[in-house]
Amino acid sequence: MKVLVVGGGGREHALVWKIAQSDKVDKVFAAPGNAGIAREPKVRCVDIAPSDLNALRDFALKEKVDLTVVGPEDPLVAGIVDLFEKAGLTIFGPRKEAAILEGSKAFSKNFMREMGIPTADFEVFDDPYKAKEYIKAKGAPIVVKADGLCAGKGSIVCKTVEEALDAVDKIMVDKIFGSAGDKVVVEEFLKGEEASFIVITDGENIVPLASSQDHKPVFDNDEGPNTGGMGAYSPAPVVTQKIHDRAMNEIVIPTIEGMKKKGVPFKGVLYVGLMIIDDEYPKVLEYNVRFGDPEAQPILMRMESDLVDALMASIDGKLNECDIKYTDEAAVCVVMASGGYPGKYEKGKVIHGLEEVEKMEKVKVFHAGTKEVDGKIVTNGGRVLGVTALGGTIKEAIDRAYEAVSKIHWENVHYRRDIGAKALRRLGLL
Repeated sequence: MKVLVVGGGGREHALVWKIAQSDKVDKVFAAPGNAGIAREPKVRCVDIAPSDLNALRDFALKEKVDLTVVGPEDPLVAGIVDLFEKAGLTIFGPRKEAAILEGSKAFSKNFMREMGIPTADFEVFDDPYKAKEYIKAKGAPIVVKADGLCAGKGSIVCKTVEEALDAVDKIMVDKIFGSAGDKVVVEEFLKGEEASFIVITDGENIVPLASSQDHKPVFDNDEGPNTGGMGAYSPAPVVTQKIHDRAMNEIVIPTIEGMKKKGVPFKGVLYVGLMIIDDEYPKVLEYNVRFGDPEAQPILMRMESDLVDALMASIDGKLNECDIKYTDEAAVCVVMASGGYPGKYEKGKVIHGLEEVEKMEKVKVFHAGTKEVDGKIVTNGGRVLGVTALGGTIKEAIDRAYEAVSKIHWENVHYRRDIGAKALRRLGLL
């Protein structure tokens, strides 16, 4: 079969890499892909932007693509699944009406309140003055979130009232996130440990993926502004069996059933960002409607089953027949970013050391913001590489990932040096 993967980041490289391993797949197209994706077997990159839905549909029709897999959230929220299905094409992911779970934080928070799903207390505002009055009454710490899509950067954790008032101005007045900031959600600050709880669903049946944990802030010890994710590991020790069961029974199942009740069945990936309080109570920070990035990288490194089987089972409503198996090994992904990210950064820096890392066992470098210029791979984004390694233990995987990272360099490279430290502490190894 022919598969089209929409997107060009690290998550999409991991998806392409995993899908290409399937015996059922003869060819994989990536739109637009990146320098690393272009070097994978069976793969051809095509220069179509993920936002150009009509061009993607026309390409899939022309090439007789058997399955399309959408990486980023923007095309899903824009309705790519509806467009493809109308054209008779098979595509994995939620329709536009269901993708609003990520497309609008105001919708998702109100939905959680309506369905009794545990989340932070909140209010929604379209008037900056009223938002500020609410903040002054509530005090800090407090969280201010832009309503729409902001590539993982729309949530601002404010330690003081002044920071929160400034966040409202930045989002609603200065429009740093454009129209995504027409409304804001102001919510209580939850103290605990975050985890990513990701499932595949066909609207009825639910298959949880391996547990994982992302690292959003740009600097060590979770300091600095939020990014799209600076690294991840799987499994996540914070997701105990008890937490897993509560997340399924109190959050995921009520979410899928609630959407069905609304006449909007949800099919595809549901990724719930959890805050786990007192090691016991999971609450929803946010919904995402696609694979996590960088969580997909370690999860797919650990997955032993054929991913295509699970994707097709979701589309066909047969997930009850699907069982996904993983290696017992742990996987760790360290994101190597451009200096300055998530703010301003330079592109076009030549990346050195990739050939040496390719010789390492149990290591895979997933490209995110890269392109090839005159035979050299150069930086072309904020998050540049996701260096991912397997290990018999989480410590072994961390050590191997950072050994690989140490061999790769470019001007002003930046990465966190504490990816996986939370797992080590939880396991009593730090």
